[in-house]
Amino acid sequence: QVQLVESGGGMVQAGGSLRLSCTAASGSIFSYIMGWYRRAPGKSRELVADIESGGNTNYAESVKGRFTISRDNAKNTVYLQMNSLKPEDTGVYYCKGSTWGLAYWGQGTQVTVSS
Repeated sequence: QVQLVESGGGMVQAGGSLRLSCTAASGSIFSYIMGWYRRAPGKSRELVADIESGGNTNYAESVKGRFTISRDNAKNTVYLQMNSLKPEDTGVYYCKGSTWGLAYWGQGTQVTVSS
């Protein structure tokens, strides 16, 4: 299986920014749909954004205009730029790669937004 490792999480005040990175330590994400999901305390996991291999993107309504997902296949990495962060964005963010009916998940990185 593809091994995915997230980084870039941390603690930030409302209105601040963070950039998350997800790198495939093994395997290639070239043909994968890559996505970012998050799980807030006491809530179900939800899709934040995803990006197809060709660059088409999809965002949750709650993050449109604030978050940007991108990928660099040459670096085997997908990014999530998060601006204008809100306390409601707090949670564990997971990277996911999907292809041919299979899904691979990273270990998650904590994002905490304080008011």
